[in-house]
Amino acid sequence: MCFSGGKDSCPALRALQRDGEYRVRTLITTVTDAYDRVSMHGVRRSLLREQAASLGIGLVEVAVPPKSSNEVYERAMGREFDRQHAAGIRRVAFGDIFLEDLREYRECQLAQRGLEAVFPIWGQPTDRLARSFIDDGFEAVTVCVSLSMLSASFAGRGFDEAFLADLPPDADPCGENGEFHTFVSAGPIFPGAVPVARGEVVERDGFAFCDLVAAGPGQPSHTSSKTRR
Repeated sequence: MCFSGGKDSCPALRALQRDGEYRVRTLITTVTDAYDRVSMHGVRRSLLREQAASLGIGLVEVAVPPKSSNEVYERAMGREFDRQHAAGIRRVAFGDIFLEDLREYRECQLAQRGLEAVFPIWGQPTDRLARSFIDDGFEAVTVCVSLSMLSASFAGRGFDEAFLADLPPDADPCGENGEFHTFVSAGPIFPGAVPVARGEVVERDGFAFCDLVAAGPGQPSHTSSKTRR
């Protein structure tokens, strides 16, 4: 499964786990090597690894350089898909919901490697999906916000009913158009939570990122709300 660790990947993983046809053997996540973080989301790789360990699923990190071109990304992912195919994998799952062009891109990319794309939550209404996420007990923090769509104040907020209520009318409740990204720290697929503390919010290249760190025993869940440019 191509896994970002966010609010779309986790319900998609849960859907796969509840479907008797599938067993998820590996999580594949793109990381930016120079930053040591999950690409686009800005989450520390150490937290990604804690998340995968809690899930009990093997993790493969596909490293790309900062601001890599689509060609570089495709080569890196292509090599990993080839390795997965050689290991006997024939299907790769994604958490996409309704972007047809993205689905076609993924299907084409995988077909070149003899693989089939699976979309467990495809076509679900995103308002219903977002509220099911909350009602089912998932917990997430917004780690990246596109400043062309939302204000920096959304970065670092919990993904809850108040968050959804404050979204502008034209924002998708699941951030499917790139409005925001999240890190899921707890929920029905996790035997144990991944404790995180919120760090500072930094604005860079048109995005606001909330830095998450591993929370130690007794550490408050919010360490800083100051925004730095």
